[in-house]
Amino acid sequence: MSPVAPSYPARIPRVLSIAGTDPSGGAGTAADLKSITAAGGYGMSAVTALVAQNTRGVRDIHVPPAAFLAQQLRAVGDDVEIDAVKTGMLATAELIRTVSAWLEENPPKILVVDPVMVATSGDSLLEADAQQAMIAFCARATVVTPNIEELARLTGQPRAANERAALEQAQAWAEHTGVAVVVKTGHLESAMVTNTWVGPDGAHLAVPSTRLNSTSTHGTGCSLSAALATRLGAGESPHSALAWSTQWLHESI
Repeated sequence: MSPVAPSYPARIPRVLSIAGTDPSGGAGTAADLKSITAAGGYGMSAVTALVAQNTRGVRDIHVPPAAFLAQQLRAVGDDVEIDAVKTGMLATAELIRTVSAWLEENPPKILVVDPVMVATSGDSLLEADAQQAMIAFCARATVVTPNIEELARLTGQPRAANERAALEQAQAWAEHTGVAVVVKTGHLESAMVTNTWVGPDGAHLAVPSTRLNSTSTHGTGCSLSAALATRLGAGESPHSALAWSTQWLHESI
């Protein structure tokens, strides 16, 4: 792949990450803020959960009161005009309701939802009773960016065994909800890794890249979603935003 052009968007989008933390710096708000900056945006964050994790897995999760998350969101929204919102780990049904209520009052131009139900390590990052709340929450997004396991939970289907099955799952869900889906095939077995924007109108915008033999993949879902939100928030087309984000992430790995 040719190097990503170093140029930044014509204007600097203001992007809010609503997610959990990662003291190792590879995922959650840490990854989001780095990604937003790399994509040419001004990053802000509201913390949903304090997560004791590293590249090997999650050790413990502490969820502050939902009222404090609401205060964070109001503090940002009362002061800064937001061009795009990216949500990550929301952890509980109460936090999902809190974010939903704030979004109702402050609807963003762009909302990128990374469902964050299951980490790459296999650790569950969403309480069992919050799964249906997250599925409903996804229906308010501009685009959702689930991994293969999360796509199965989102659609109520078995885990896709190949890219074709994943695209079919995403297309049916996109048509039903009116929300675009980015299908990521990194968890499937293939030499090529393709990120495809699946639109409610049937459009499939594929961005392929070669698979890398690397263990440095902790937080890649967070990073892709945050970069995508930034480029969309800057006014880029879905294909252009996804192409830039995919190529940048490939080079970062």
